[in-house]
Amino acid sequence: MKSTLFFVRVQCVLLVVLLALSACSKAEETNSNRSEVNNEQEISEKSVEEVFAKDFPTPERSNYLQSPTVEKMDLPPVQQRLPDNPKITNEMTETMLDYQIGNYGGTLNTVTGSVNWDADVFVMNVEPLLNTPGILGEEITGNVLEGYEVTPDQKTFTFHLRKGLKWSDGEPVTMEDVRFAVEDVLFNEELMPTFPSWLRASGKASGEPMSFNVIDEESFTISFTEPYGGFPMRLAIEGWRNYHDFIKPAHYLKPFHKTYADPEALTAAIEEADFETDENGWINLFNKKDVISNEMAHPEAVGFPVLYPWTLVENNKTTMLFQRNPYYFKVDVAGKQLPYIDEIRSEYVQDMEIINLKVLSGEVDFAREATALNKMALYKKGEENGGYQAGLYDMHITPTDFFLNMTYEDPTWREVVRDERFREALNLALNKEEIIDTMYYGLTETSDFISDEFNVQKANQLLDDMGMKMGTDGYRKAPNGEDFSIPFVVQDAAPDIVPLTQIIVQQWEALGLNVSMRTIDGALWGTRNAANELQATMIWTHTPLWYMADWGVEFWGPLWESWWLTNGAEGEEPPDDVKEFYQLLDKLYTTPTEQAGTEVFAQIREEMGDHLWYFTPIQNVKQPLIFSKNLRNLAEEGYAIGLNFSGEQFFFADPSKE
Repeated sequence: MKSTLFFVRVQCVLLVVLLALSACSKAEETNSNRSEVNNEQEISEKSVEEVFAKDFPTPERSNYLQSPTVEKMDLPPVQQRLPDNPKITNEMTETMLDYQIGNYGGTLNTVTGSVNWDADVFVMNVEPLLNTPGILGEEITGNVLEGYEVTPDQKTFTFHLRKGLKWSDGEPVTMEDVRFAVEDVLFNEELMPTFPSWLRASGKASGEPMSFNVIDEESFTISFTEPYGGFPMRLAIEGWRNYHDFIKPAHYLKPFHKTYADPEALTAAIEEADFETDENGWINLFNKKDVISNEMAHPEAVGFPVLYPWTLVENNKTTMLFQRNPYYFKVDVAGKQLPYIDEIRSEYVQDMEIINLKVLSGEVDFAREATALNKMALYKKGEENGGYQAGLYDMHITPTDFFLNMTYEDPTWREVVRDERFREALNLALNKEEIIDTMYYGLTETSDFISDEFNVQKANQLLDDMGMKMGTDGYRKAPNGEDFSIPFVVQDAAPDIVPLTQIIVQQWEALGLNVSMRTIDGALWGTRNAANELQATMIWTHTPLWYMADWGVEFWGPLWESWWLTNGAEGEEPPDDVKEFYQLLDKLYTTPTEQAGTEVFAQIREEMGDHLWYFTPIQNVKQPLIFSKNLRNLAEEGYAIGLNFSGEQFFFADPSKE
């Protein structure tokens, strides 16, 4: 271990030196990059400020501009393709991004290790109804929706469509698309057997479902019987939520909905899709045709009407191609319809090492999801030859949280892991400084969600007090005398999950516990977790971002969570202290946003520290971000994933090179 730590510290010193040298040249490089942009395209100081002004006037309709690529298509003029009041892009705050008016053209090359999925493209494409710039959760502005108002009692929310908004196939987005999504899908018990808890009063499973009312052609209300101050934030960011809960292309989907479809045509479509023509046939067909955001890269997404900046036009075994949406609803302050970049080409590569080679050789224009902190020194070393820039940004997650499933179906296991003394002992045995040095090169810090005390002697005493005596096999027994083990089952979903789990295994074995690790396929891991078959695992959560409502409850108490989300109809009733924690989580959304992010979040942190529901050993981790030196409009600070949200603003200084 000493030799390993010495090697890591040598790497860390090398990384710090490389980052320092990079910082010294950053200003010169930035100035050089900007000089490549035509002078007439640079934003004046005034317009930079106005980019982010909430009341910035929309450019005159006669002054809108479009990509030369679109001019070659047989389409209506850009003035007719945009809504009456297009969205002036504000995905990043003014302190994060020195915005430049961009050039049109080029292909953005990305890489993914997953079939039918590219996380970087997903976040670039996702369009929530509302927006929180920089994904900071500090303010909420319009996005797909033009805006909203809320009554003083925080019960009724009035939302406004953008007049003239259009789907990617040119069809208008109307109030019928909203009504269809709500009344014919959300409130359809065949399609939605369990009404979503987040759309009930106060976001609770026990609350009354929301009420929906159409005011006029552009306005509708969502009302609740209890205050729900956090509702707009849930629409803006939680779970990378998209618009599809409240807006669906009714003109495309009605032929597959039994209320509207011709019975004979519907039966033929069900058979053609290879579904049984029973009572579930139309449900299966509709769900297949209704392509939601996390399916935007599936083959079924080709031709599906969307509101994204890029639409899928091709998906084969090696490549996914997304091309600009000529009806996209956003513009810059100069009146140029976004996105600037014409298309995104995502290449599927199964081997992570080949992905790294492609990044280092400059074949990738933007990479966040596929990067690894332990390769940062290598990224910096390859910048010049690869023609890219590698930077460190903030990670929006705690990347390696680990969980003990307290509802796993084994009485002995439950007796042990539900004892807070046991969880405290495990936390005391975690050498978090070693984790930071070994895995993260000092580029993170210990978590303030749980205690960072390292005391193996105290940990052993707690296990002794529980009656976990050492057996003849050299491992501690459960208090009832039965064998006890902690079998970690993980997926290789990120570069640090497997090696860090191995470190945890070693540190907990030092307490005389029988701890092991096994790696399985990601799909199987998901299936086993859903079936409550994982006893111990490691995965990331969005714990630092309170508004993401991600507290790992589906890993440390899946049956309890099921009980809570279904108001007791399913799962297993949790003990009182867990119920109190759930009630605190619900309070986040019944409280006005500014109060939720301070007072309520502080209470949640305290509860996590007191009860150790799960383990978050580190926080404020840095994440490498790699992008072409030819790419512009990338923020210099903030969350790495926040840059993805502003993808429509990216442009190439010289598109002819792409």
